[in-house]
Amino acid sequence: MDLDEAFEAYVDDLYRYLFSLSKNHHTAEDLVQETFYRAYLKLSEDDICHIKTWLYKVAYHAFIDFMRKQKRLVITDEVDNRISMKTPEIDLLEKEGFAALMNDIHSLKEIEMHTLVLCDLHQLSLKETAEILQLNLNTLKSHLSRGRKKVVERVKERRRQDG
Repeated sequence: MDLDEAFEAYVDDLYRYLFSLSKNHHTAEDLVQETFYRAYLKLSEDDICHIKTWLYKVAYHAFIDFMRKQKRLVITDEVDNRISMKTPEIDLLEKEGFAALMNDIHSLKEIEMHTLVLCDLHQLSLKETAEILQLNLNTLKSHLSRGRKKVVERVKERRRQDG
């Protein structure tokens, strides 16, 4: 697979992944561009067997580099801006629920957040996620389990407070 084919196949997935990490449209676009720039530089040297997993790994490292440069977590209130045929009230409730869930996920330890985002939101396999995050498979499973439990507890707590 060449870079043009990889771009066509994975640009939207990478954008959604990076948007879920950064919670900022412009940052996600910049990081997708950085990911494919790094891929362009590297693909001329290496033969990449599993391009999807490799691109996610490059995107993850581009995000980490960006965060190191920022030296702070970028949190915005941007949520899904899709045009919806639903009533404005339902759309607002869904956006608020999604924003609350993303805030719950972003309040986790960084490694737990990354495992949840990759496995649950982007539906990558455990093996692919472990490779991207450079973790042992059992370590990844532990982080994923702990992260899921924490998010469930936070959602239950929020429901108790609202009810």
